[in-house]
Amino acid sequence: MSEIRGFRDLTTYRRARAEAKRVFKLTQRWPAEERYSLTDQIRRSSRATANLIPEAWARRRYEAAFVSKLTDALGEAMETQGWLDSALDCSYVTPQEHDDLDGAYQEIGAMINGMIQRSSTFCLATEK
Repeated sequence: MSEIRGFRDLTTYRRARAEAKRVFKLTQRWPAEERYSLTDQIRRSSRATANLIPEAWARRRYEAAFVSKLTDALGEAMETQGWLDSALDCSYVTPQEHDDLDGAYQEIGAMINGMIQRSSTFCLATEK
């Protein structure tokens, strides 16, 4: 495993960012009437999943703050899965597209959960 010097070195961040981009591209073909509802919501939650990871990284001086932000990222990943279910129900995505993205967000959630469980390895040592 290579040394992690910043949040951009985290596989979890890179994966979440790639999937947010995939969500964006997928939603470009959704109906215009969804622009300010489903499209906006799934784009926000997918981007938030990725962008809460750097915020957590910046707060790793305090393990509880680090874990809190990662927990928020996990919640956003789950929210993205919920919006994917809604998109499937409205036939905006095919079952295969749904399964692929849902599986990706399941994996991202597992990666975030792994970071939470090993939070002390990511956090800065504090002087006592």
